[in-house]
Amino acid sequence: MSNVLSEAKRQQVIALGRLGWPLRRIEQETGVRRETASAYLKAAGVGVRPPGAWGRRAPAKPANEVTTGFGVESKAENPKRSVCEPFREAIELGLSRGRDATAIWQDLVAESGFGGGYQTVKRFVRKLRGKQPPQPRAVIRTAPGEESQVDYGTGAMVRDPQTRKYRRTRLFVMVLGCSRKAVRFLTFRSSSRIWSELHEKAFRRLGGATRVVVLDNLREGVLVPDIYDPTLNPLYRDVLAHYGAVALPCRIKDPDRKGKVESGVGHAQRALKGKRFESLEQAQAYLDRWEASCADTRIHGTTKRQVAAMFVEEKPALLPLPLEPFRYYQHGKRGVNLDGCIEVAAAYYGLPPGWIGREVNVQWDELYVRILDPKNGLLLREHVRQKRGWYRIKREDRPQHMPLQVSQLLWRAGRAGSHISTLCHLIYSQLGEAGIRRILGVLSLAKKFGTAAVEDACAAALEMGVHEYRFVRRYLERAPQLTLRQVDPLIRELVHYRDLINLRTQEPEDEPH
Repeated sequence: MSNVLSEAKRQQVIALGRLGWPLRRIEQETGVRRETASAYLKAAGVGVRPPGAWGRRAPAKPANEVTTGFGVESKAENPKRSVCEPFREAIELGLSRGRDATAIWQDLVAESGFGGGYQTVKRFVRKLRGKQPPQPRAVIRTAPGEESQVDYGTGAMVRDPQTRKYRRTRLFVMVLGCSRKAVRFLTFRSSSRIWSELHEKAFRRLGGATRVVVLDNLREGVLVPDIYDPTLNPLYRDVLAHYGAVALPCRIKDPDRKGKVESGVGHAQRALKGKRFESLEQAQAYLDRWEASCADTRIHGTTKRQVAAMFVEEKPALLPLPLEPFRYYQHGKRGVNLDGCIEVAAAYYGLPPGWIGREVNVQWDELYVRILDPKNGLLLREHVRQKRGWYRIKREDRPQHMPLQVSQLLWRAGRAGSHISTLCHLIYSQLGEAGIRRILGVLSLAKKFGTAAVEDACAAALEMGVHEYRFVRRYLERAPQLTLRQVDPLIRELVHYRDLINLRTQEPEDEPH
């Protein structure tokens, strides 16, 4: 062999060869040259398919009783008894889980050492399905204005304004359960806020909201999927509540529950197939024209009525829109610091006593900061947004007695120096819990500049009546860090250097001629 591969790389090449991959594709995926991969496959008894012979002729030097590709049958296959018969239970289990013939064949080759071809598994699966009676599909009927279904699909190719390259978009679809009226939007990216904004935009285009929204378990809407009690994204949940709707996530791998929106996604994808647009606005305009001229005027296959006519009857049953749009916010978790506050965008907001060291949920927008109990979601405190570095603490949240942690902090300041202790006590008496961070800052300066330098800086601050951490820090940053003493044992007096120079430059009196 031209090259010696590692054991892991060799097993990878052999496994891909057994799946029927051509040598060119194996080289692209693994980085192993085709000549080397061919030699290892032949040594392992795996047939090598010549280029351009996919499904038309048998591989060169096939292994005994092994089939490696689609459309090629095993030589050992008995026409009366299929080679899939020993794997009947595994195939039936795969069918019960909704897997198709391709996925079942790949599992058999990778896990069970199956030597038959894909067409063999495909015929066997067709026979098993032929023996089973077709399963009935229930038609879900909903009252007008009761339910809508939402989902994402792949959209058209649109030129990205930043990279100037064509990029695949995402197709958002909302379908009313009664009239089948659909609203479709294209977007480049998705997030919990974009997902919620698309719902709000769809409700406003429809002129109302439904009482229930059926969705898949995608991350933008559902944080933790669960059959009985799924955890919804809080922003998405609040947006729906603002419009009077509730979310109803489907069971995992249960697309039939939202079959109406699945059909709506496919309907739009067929209309956009093969098209490219120069901007997102151009693509959305084309989709809107198609929606009005084709999708709304069609006769639905189940209802046998025009979609636009049915929507006229359903629209009065939709929930009225609120006067104001939803005010979007950011959310996250924050730990309560030693001063009893949480930090949001470099500003600090107080909580009731007893929350130091614990974690709370926080929601904030441009105007307010809301602190929630992580267990039950109850509102603990709501504060007006503050500037960077500012504090917002309610009077009733200030402790009546000095906390133990603060006493220990002031004790550390007293150990550092008398002026440091005096300044730290003054900071706490003036600012309360908000001054704890300033005290920590003063103590941290001692590690950088030394305790003696900080003691002198605090003395200067007390003398000038400026009881601020910022003054002490700037005083230390601007003060010279190296001072020369007038008298030093290592530096001789100048008279010694004068006498030495005179001695060296003086000529001798009795110089020989």
